[in-house]
Amino acid sequence: MKVRILNRMLVAAVISAVSLVGMSIPTNAQQQPQQEQEPQQGNKQQKKQKKEQPQAQQQQQGQNKQQQQPERTQPAGQQPAPAQRAGQQPERAQPAQPQRTQQQASRPAQEQPQHAQLQSTPQRQHDWQQQQQSTWQQHRARSFDSEHRTWQQRGGYNGYRIPDSDFRSYYGPNHWFRVYSLPFMVVGGYPRFQYGGYWFSFVDPYPEYWGDSWYQTDDVYVEYFDDGYYLYNRRYPGRPGITISISF
Repeated sequence: MKVRILNRMLVAAVISAVSLVGMSIPTNAQQQPQQEQEPQQGNKQQKKQKKEQPQAQQQQQGQNKQQQQPERTQPAGQQPAPAQRAGQQPERAQPAQPQRTQQQASRPAQEQPQHAQLQSTPQRQHDWQQQQQSTWQQHRARSFDSEHRTWQQRGGYNGYRIPDSDFRSYYGPNHWFRVYSLPFMVVGGYPRFQYGGYWFSFVDPYPEYWGDSWYQTDDVYVEYFDDGYYLYNRRYPGRPGITISISF
């Protein structure tokens, strides 16, 4: 009787033990995949972080380069150059053409730049003075009032006209000179001298009341009056001037 009871108790213990083992096996089986998945997920995150870290470093380096590079400023008033098309030849810069000012374009043909004055040397000046001493006496008037004729009486002035800018700079009552030291010659029987780059030819004889050596001692000046040019002597204010013509 006792043996049967013990057998039954043993069978019941075995059954209980088997049932307990069966219940613990699924629990362990479930815990093991979870434990395997956790390392795998950790490895994936580490790989992802490793991939993202170089990209972030590259982006940071690019931003630093942009900050370090100085910005190219466009010159004021200059338009940015358009992008060149593929296969299109670059345009060659055309040489700048000189622009004529409105004043140059509207200047009359006769108002050209002033000619250069002849250079004076001791030998040339000696020759000019010798020629003047032998020439002026032959062109002295006996009665200037009767021999003198204005440009209106001669039909109007037809010689070269000095530009206003040159005339104000070199001629008029405030710009006097002496003929004796200037280039001198006789052309067509008329004496002429050069002053300020222009040649002045005597059309009238000089007045008889001027001294014999007026060209050496008297201050004279060129004036534009009554549509013509005249030579005046400062020693005789109020007296008419000698009719002269201008050329190059």
